[in-house]
Amino acid sequence: MTISKKLYIKGKKYIPGGVNSPVRAFKSVGLTPFFVKNAKGQYIFDEDNKKYIDYVGSWGAQILGHADNRILKNISKTIKKGITFGAPCKNEILLAKEIIEIFPAIEKIRMVNSGTEATMSAIRLARGYTNRDKIIKFNGCYHGHGDSFLIKAGSGSATFGKPDSKGVTKSLAKDTISLPYNNIDKVKSIIKNNNIACVIIEPIAGNMNFVRSNPSFLKELRALCSRYKTVLIFDEVMTGLRVAKAGAQNIYNIKPDLVTLGKVLGGGFPVGAFGGKKIIMDKLAPDGDVYQAGTLSGNPVAMAAGLKTIELISAPRYFTKLHNKTMYLVNGMNNIAKKFNKDFYADGEGGMFGIFFTDNQINNFEDMRKLDSSIFVNFFQFMLHHGIFFAPSMFEAGFISSAHTKKDLDFTLKVFKKWLESN
Repeated sequence: MTISKKLYIKGKKYIPGGVNSPVRAFKSVGLTPFFVKNAKGQYIFDEDNKKYIDYVGSWGAQILGHADNRILKNISKTIKKGITFGAPCKNEILLAKEIIEIFPAIEKIRMVNSGTEATMSAIRLARGYTNRDKIIKFNGCYHGHGDSFLIKAGSGSATFGKPDSKGVTKSLAKDTISLPYNNIDKVKSIIKNNNIACVIIEPIAGNMNFVRSNPSFLKELRALCSRYKTVLIFDEVMTGLRVAKAGAQNIYNIKPDLVTLGKVLGGGFPVGAFGGKKIIMDKLAPDGDVYQAGTLSGNPVAMAAGLKTIELISAPRYFTKLHNKTMYLVNGMNNIAKKFNKDFYADGEGGMFGIFFTDNQINNFEDMRKLDSSIFVNFFQFMLHHGIFFAPSMFEAGFISSAHTKKDLDFTLKVFKKWLESN
């Protein structure tokens, strides 16, 4: 990693921490980051020309694999007509129509440029629709870096308004209530007395690793929000078009009031969206009095990439095949760990998975924080050394693309076995 190390040192002179998103710095895994030179399919290549099997996939965006030729061909035709207009284009309407047909919960949708922008806009809309200020989120669920989301819960039933980042004002933080994931009793005790505008949740969490909501928890959460006229927001930036075509809401058969999307939706381009019930979405400007805008929103290139991606992942049995690949890796790792009598389990759905160095079921962020991070660091470094790139944090989920082959998965399992043998 000679060239990457030089670039990292140089980058630190001009960019805070040398990277443009903190996890890329590899601090939590005790390494300096590699810099990507190019990527194709399931592989990425660093500046020192080392090849890695990629289980990050631009944090889930690359469901087809990197630089898919069909996407490249589609956007190359589009880009010749213009990159961005700052004015409406046909592709916006076509992609909106596709999404609405896929997600029963979405009756109208607004395109934005990132998942963070989608979640920030969704809670503003929920507040404007309900005329209430407070929101409920859950510990360990990541909804982007908006001020309202950078709140952590302390000990006790809940912590009202404790910022988890400098720069978040106490006056804003007091309106965010963060509760334990998968604990409906905590929600019940808060929602009935606090005039809550919305509850936002990842129905399958991807930022405390891959953690599923308990089906009864989600069902009761839906009922509580309906009872107290609170907007239920499913953040499916990671899971939408990823764990299933219609997202985690399709797996749980629960309809939220608003949905946020991103990652896969842009075919690798920066994009996000939020949508939901018509009665709520019509509160947005220019029809309503909740303001949201974006110069690059709905730009023709990202919309074209999204349209082609949806077309390709709509192929018969696409998600069945993707899920089978994921479970081949997941079950393989579980079986190998069992033979070595190691505390370990893996889980997955669609093209998303998680690995845990424990034999206890992980239900929330509090469970994850109890794990020994040094085991993950050792695992990460060993796998990376052998050309396998997992997310550089034990709190992040992993992703498989349709470009991954059985050969890639078998090699990964072989290296995993070697790691267990050496530990």
